[in-house]
Amino acid sequence: MLTLVQIAVMKEIATLEFAVKCLALLDPARKTKKPIRITRFGKSIAEVFPPSPEPASDWMGAMNSRSEILGGMISPANGPPLSS
Repeated sequence: MLTLVQIAVMKEIATLEFAVKCLALLDPARKTKKPIRITRFGKSIAEVFPPSPEPASDWMGAMNSRSEILGGMISPANGPPLSS
């Protein structure tokens, strides 16, 4: 079985440059999904990763007000009433 692995090339930037260009760097990182490594005197001090996808909303109540009750608890919706 062949497995494809995506290797993200991390952009490196000095702390001073990051401080000056912070907001300008974060938006492209979010769009390209590539992390940024922040260095100080050539040594890594932090890594900024794009956010992971938003989790799906909670499934409880997801179909609220999207359905209609057609039958009762005693009889099926598409047949004659059940005898007790």
